[in-house]
Amino acid sequence: MINKLKNLVQYAAIAAPVYAQDIKLIPNDSNWKNLTDLTFGGIISGAISLVMLVVALVFFFILIWGGLRWVMSEGDQKAVEAARAQITNALIGLAIVFAAFAIMKLIETIFGIQLLSGFKIPTFQ
Repeated sequence: MINKLKNLVQYAAIAAPVYAQDIKLIPNDSNWKNLTDLTFGGIISGAISLVMLVVALVFFFILIWGGLRWVMSEGDQKAVEAARAQITNALIGLAIVFAAFAIMKLIETIFGIQLLSGFKIPTFQ
């Protein structure tokens, strides 16, 4: 199994230079415009957005794992209580993350500053 994985990685490494030749890095291209407008505040804003997203995903997966633990507890009272506590803690964590997001949006609205300028809520269009 490990040898097959190793061979697959080696084949991918051989093909990688071929794919890299199609990339054209032109500094005056419009793809680099965001880097020229980069500020310290933008970096901090992006970092805050990234941390909030990662923390929300972690709490979501902890919630899912707690639900699976509850289902797999097979009626064992200690396992059910542990799973219930994990689900409760995950929900509290998610509530804290979303409350922090709401507070930051409120601060943005009141003071007219951009704390989460790099964070865009995904929509279906």
